[in-house]
Amino acid sequence: MRKIKRKQKIYFPDPKFNDPLVTRFVNHLMKNGKKNLAYKIFYHAMDKIDSINSHKENNKTALEIWKEGLNNVMPHVEVRHRRMGGANIQIPVPIAPKNKVTKSIKLLITSAYKRKNEKTMSDKLASEIIDAFNSQGEAFKKKENIHKMAEANKAFSHFRF
Repeated sequence: MRKIKRKQKIYFPDPKFNDPLVTRFVNHLMKNGKKNLAYKIFYHAMDKIDSINSHKENNKTALEIWKEGLNNVMPHVEVRHRRMGGANIQIPVPIAPKNKVTKSIKLLITSAYKRKNEKTMSDKLASEIIDAFNSQGEAFKKKENIHKMAEANKAFSHFRF
C-alpha cells in the first residue's frame, strides 16, 4: 500500500468535565493558539446552558445537552464531486465515525460565529447548542441540507470512489 495510515491523535481530558471530547471541541474553537480563552468561552457557555436549563424539568446537565446537540447536528452522509464524461456528478458517500464528530463540531462552531443576536461568543455558543439540542438552528439546517443533497443524488450512489 502506498498510503501511510495516520496515527490516531490522542486528546487529553479537559480540567473541568474530564472529557476528551470537550478538549477536541475546544481545539476547534481555539483561534491563534489561545486555548485558555477557548476554554473560558466553552465553560461560560456551559454555565449559561445550566442557568437556562435550571428553569426546565428535564434534569439534564449542560454536558449532556451539549453531547445530544452534537449528535443532532452530526451528518451521516456527505456529497463528493466526481467528474464523469465532462459532467460533474455529486455522489453521496457515508462519513467515517471520526469525521462525523469533526463535521458536527465544525458545524456548531461556524453557525455560532454567524449568529447576530447575541453579543459574546459564549452567548452565541450556548444558544446554538440549545438550538441543536432542540433540533433547530443554523447548524441543524445545514445538516438537513447535506442530507437532502445526498438524497437527491441517490441515483449516483453506485459510482462510489
